[in-house]
Amino acid sequence: MVKVLNIISDLNIGGAGHVLLNYLKYYDKSAFDISVCLPEGSMLAGPLKEMGAAVYELAISGDKSFDLKDIRKIKRLIKRTGPDIVHTHGSLSGRIAGRQCGKIVIYTRHSVFPVSPRIKSGPGQLINKIVNEHYADRIIAVSPAAKENLTDGGIRDSLIDIVMNGVEPLIRRDDNKRRQCLAQYGIEPGCFVLGIVARIEEYKGHMILLEALKILKDEGWCVKLLIAGTGTYEEAVRKKAAELCLTDDAVFLGFVSDVTSVLSILNVQINASYGTEATSLSLLEGMSLGLPAIVSDYGGNPYLIEDGITGLVFKSRDSGSLAQCIKRLADDPVLWKSMSCNAAETFSKRFTAQIFAENIEKIYIKALKGYTDGKQTK
Repeated sequence: MVKVLNIISDLNIGGAGHVLLNYLKYYDKSAFDISVCLPEGSMLAGPLKEMGAAVYELAISGDKSFDLKDIRKIKRLIKRTGPDIVHTHGSLSGRIAGRQCGKIVIYTRHSVFPVSPRIKSGPGQLINKIVNEHYADRIIAVSPAAKENLTDGGIRDSLIDIVMNGVEPLIRRDDNKRRQCLAQYGIEPGCFVLGIVARIEEYKGHMILLEALKILKDEGWCVKLLIAGTGTYEEAVRKKAAELCLTDDAVFLGFVSDVTSVLSILNVQINASYGTEATSLSLLEGMSLGLPAIVSDYGGNPYLIEDGITGLVFKSRDSGSLAQCIKRLADDPVLWKSMSCNAAETFSKRFTAQIFAENIEKIYIKALKGYTDGKQTK
């Protein structure tokens, strides 16, 4: 039995937390013993315990990758629990503690962002390379874009494995439930329904989507936009919708616990992000329902949605390009149907939570056998 201690610093349930929860539903319980270390007060603790995971809540910094004081606390936990592998999710403190305890350390990069010029070359890149390579036996990138971030920072290619995220397939709501939802949001029959499921932050591109919606409305298209989520940028987005006279066309749903019902009434899911996007879990959930997507060409989006096959890809921050993609799908039901079938098929072949769990465990075995630089050293 291989003992794996996951270390995550998130206080809220973000993308990394959802990925961990998905893994716990499908991991090989006959071969792996999985536990999780997180900060006291983390919202992730409850769901993890409900799934039967061993959870260790420590008095460590929340939402912070590195804190010198946390290393000693994590080291004590590692020595007490004796894992074979320490798998960290954004916790440099956890990586340092794992290395100092002589454990195999695996680090997952869950996000994609513009690489700072300070670490793209010169001394900054050298320091970044030394630190990350010393404190990880293997690094998991959740998309090719995440891997590019790492290699742009000087980390050697052979240390990195790409494991795309996976989710549980959703079950589409029945016709009666869908009619209720359409009526609830004031959607007229025959209207083309767009949706975005994301935190409302500036880099998620909600403003770009509103501008595209304005273009469509001015041209006479019957389009409705559902905005699911909350965030620090919500007030600004609401103000923008009012300025563009879109208050009847853009519906703010707030936090949605029943995402399946929302996705079940969409014609297209939108991801307009221009920051931090790796492998969107909401896009994967939509694909499981056969929902085509229109996504920006930023980060991991183009590696997830194949342009012209499972959806369309538009130029990041370009509302005109986004509007053209929406019109193309709204005006071609045959193309929409083809993309719907392709999305569901691609999901079942590549992006289920079970496939994800199996791929993660292959990395665990690879690390245990001592693979570095593509060669076995044990």
